[in-house]
Amino acid sequence: MKRRQFGVVVGATALGFLWPCCVHAQRVKRIGFLRVGPPPEQFIASFRRGLREHGLIEGQNVLIEWGIAGSVARLPDVLSELMRLTVDVLVASGTSSVLLTRDAARTIPVVFVAAVDPVAMRLVTSLARPGGTVTGITALAEGLNGKRLELLQQLIPNFSSVAFMVRAGSPATAEHTKQAERAAAALGVRLQVVAARDHDDLEKAISAARGAGALLVVDDTVFTTQRARIAEIALKNRLPTMYGLREMVEAGGLMTYGPDYGDLYRRAAEYVQKILQGAKPSDLPVQRPNKFEFIINLNTAKALGLTVPPSLVARADEVIE
Repeated sequence: MKRRQFGVVVGATALGFLWPCCVHAQRVKRIGFLRVGPPPEQFIASFRRGLREHGLIEGQNVLIEWGIAGSVARLPDVLSELMRLTVDVLVASGTSSVLLTRDAARTIPVVFVAAVDPVAMRLVTSLARPGGTVTGITALAEGLNGKRLELLQQLIPNFSSVAFMVRAGSPATAEHTKQAERAAAALGVRLQVVAARDHDDLEKAISAARGAGALLVVDDTVFTTQRARIAEIALKNRLPTMYGLREMVEAGGLMTYGPDYGDLYRRAAEYVQKILQGAKPSDLPVQRPNKFEFIINLNTAKALGLTVPPSLVARADEVIE
């Protein structure tokens, strides 16, 4: 059976699932998945694993409708298509997707993954009592940017300034910047904010950061999709890079410290299962990350002429070489 494909990139088949032709519609629930750009394979594998752990088997009792937008501008159209498919629950990946579902899908329960600060972004009333139709798993954790800057200080001699790359137009940019400014001020590091709206702006934004001691890249679905290109441009500009998720370092970035995003997606599946069984999002507290990863790409360090101290290597959860 040919499944629907919309957005621009993927449908169910493109993400590696072959749908059976004998699904009984009357006992199947539909999960809508909304995101900008194709998600890393680990995210989807972890989400599917979480579904299986809670008794949700694709093609038997649940179907996933993949709403993958090629750009932020396409998100409203992709969400409209998901709503026409009468999904039972929406999974929103990334802040732009979450904010859109909050405003446009008020009658459909939403489980978000990795929103920066759901209270500050007015997605929920509080973490303990979300209220409304939205809940999920946040990537918010105390001191993340401070920890990232400390790791850069340990690696880079005379580290005193950092460029912070945000996505222009993202509803989360102000909150991301506020958090980074606090962390930099606490450590006496000068912060230079550079912005890229989309892939066309990456070269200009990263080149503008050339004079900084390093480049700290905000977690953003657009940047995740462009991770290989960001790593390439940063290396060309001799900029050490720090990120918040492992896929960026696997694509050639220098270091990452942040939540285990695979675990966030696996845990989101539990909330999907609870909602499909009748739970209300307002009764499901927003969960924080509880697993973190520190990964170093020694190949990139060597290409930048940096010697990684043995003490830093020993602290890493994983070393790429």
